[in-house]
Amino acid sequence: MRKTTTTATALLAGVSLAAFAAPASADDHESTVSVLHGVPGLTVDVYINGEEALPDFAPGTLTDPMMLAAGSYDIEVYADGDTPDSAEPAISAEGLEVPGGANLTLAAHLGEDGTPMLSAFANDVSTTEAGQARLTVRHAAAAPAVDVRAGGSPVIEGLTNPDEKVLNLDAGSVSADVVLAGTDEVVLGPADVNLAEGTNTIVYAWGSAEDGTLDLAVQTIDGLHSAPEGVPSGQGGLADQGALLVLALAGAAGAVVAGRRVIRANVTAA
Repeated sequence: MRKTTTTATALLAGVSLAAFAAPASADDHESTVSVLHGVPGLTVDVYINGEEALPDFAPGTLTDPMMLAAGSYDIEVYADGDTPDSAEPAISAEGLEVPGGANLTLAAHLGEDGTPMLSAFANDVSTTEAGQARLTVRHAAAAPAVDVRAGGSPVIEGLTNPDEKVLNLDAGSVSADVVLAGTDEVVLGPADVNLAEGTNTIVYAWGSAEDGTLDLAVQTIDGLHSAPEGVPSGQGGLADQGALLVLALAGAAGAVVAGRRVIRANVTAA
């Protein structure tokens, strides 16, 4: 693996090691962080501040949410089995600042051209209307623009990597698929998606169209109910904010989409 050094200024890092996690609910001193590994064919060991945090971190892994104290973190990513004593890191990121009071998902994934990149998404945890659910779709795959269809009709059109689209919909189950933008060529699905009342169901398309590794990952954040006002309470989500992949795999996405931030990192490779 070639060595890549990542430098970033905001919203990057994430660990599953208890030593780095704070136990209380999110406040100005900590954030809720989940991590998605969306780079096919690359199992790694992730070190945080010199300690192994994510051993044998495999593609498709979605971590549980964790409380991460606000502060600065150094991340080193090694090929599976390598250690700081035996090898140089394949990827390193120094001084990554994690803010307080946020709900974030860090996704290591492929850019449209197949280059590994890291996107930090701020999850919408605002209150939903009674009887409503939120659907967030994120394009994190090496693939061109896509449309997302529900029941055969487009509900999201022209979504490109690494953007997202957020919809507030009536709670219920919907059959959805992903097609190349402006066509009927299905690249993912169809799949039944349960949009439970008071949840944000976040669907990630990741992998590579050219390599035939496209897949979906689903994260659900619940507890967003407003006052019922006579509407029956919804059922639980698909998985209580399970999250997605590797931490600092290199590279760089950036956009402001519907008020949610995707942070761009600056990368140098040697």
